[in-house]
Amino acid sequence: MKTITLTNAFAQIEQFELPTSQVAEYHVMIHVTDGLLPFDEQLQAIDNALTQLSEGQLQGAKPVFKRYFLSDAYNQAPAVESLELDYSDYALSIIQQPPLDGTKIALWVYMMTGVETCAMPSGLYEVRHGAYRHLWNASASNLAKNSEYQTRLLLNEYVMQLAKEGCRLADNCIRTWFFVNDVDNNYPGVVKARNQVFFTQNLTDETHFIASTGIGGRQADPRVAAQMDNYAIDGISPAQIRYLYAQTHLNRTSDYGVSFERGTRVDYGDRCHVFISGTASINNKGEVVHPSNVALQTRRMWENVEALLGEAGCTFDDVKEMVVYLRDMADYQHVSRLFAERFPEKPYVIVQASVCRPAWLIEMECMAIKEASNPQFPAL
Repeated sequence: MKTITLTNAFAQIEQFELPTSQVAEYHVMIHVTDGLLPFDEQLQAIDNALTQLSEGQLQGAKPVFKRYFLSDAYNQAPAVESLELDYSDYALSIIQQPPLDGTKIALWVYMMTGVETCAMPSGLYEVRHGAYRHLWNASASNLAKNSEYQTRLLLNEYVMQLAKEGCRLADNCIRTWFFVNDVDNNYPGVVKARNQVFFTQNLTDETHFIASTGIGGRQADPRVAAQMDNYAIDGISPAQIRYLYAQTHLNRTSDYGVSFERGTRVDYGDRCHVFISGTASINNKGEVVHPSNVALQTRRMWENVEALLGEAGCTFDDVKEMVVYLRDMADYQHVSRLFAERFPEKPYVIVQASVCRPAWLIEMECMAIKEASNPQFPAL
């Protein structure tokens, strides 16, 4: 990891590149260094930092996905949207999940070289190279009357968007995120709608589900109960996708009535991508481990993630970014110290967001990239 100090900000950068490939990948976490600055100056520091990186160390790399973490979406999201008006060829996720380092904003950017990007008429954002089209979408929402109806509408619309691109939810979607306003009350509606729509799309515990994070978060409009971000790949074959279970540590999510995969490995000719879903302190019976102890929950969470990575042939050394969710902001100092000690060379952000089960104090997700040789598949 490279850490680059910029004006009122610093960037943590993990890269993956191969001498034989045009496509290099970068995960960038940009943090503000002065939490006392007003929001507009913090936002400008973030934007200036990315501009400087794009013109310097990351020259030639294009953003394919951005996520802004905000402390107050109602008052801050309009400024972010205004700043981003001139950028229209990547998916933009904006969510209220306050960074817990005392600042008002943080940014995660996924960037790639050697790709072509554009907005599609379907509303999805295409990242094209070689045999693949990577289809991103973010900040999808609607104002149906409750979280169940909103989620059902979100998923049905996404099914139609994929169809316009010649894709199917079951065959092509690799990753989803559901950000749920007032997660303790609204998450059951999200689960019900997702289960029902997935069943209609032949996504069951006998086929497979999709790697996902379901977590607290809100848009600027408080009427939005659920926001969805998603990622699919056109040109992928079933043989290139493997689902991760780590059954020594975790149970199937369908055991307790939800429908997502713990993780997914995607194989390309030259590398693999591993997407680890939101993972907490749980055992293989579906029980919360170490209630009320955030330190022990953190360690069990790491153990679970490590088991999933291991099933994919990876370790934490291959992880390129991490997002950490804390239910109680008072736990930040403790958790921050634990992460700094174990992962001094990894880009991550710690935000406030309630996990979908109230007894879980912490959850994390991550993406890993590892070199691989799979001559039967096209390279990324």
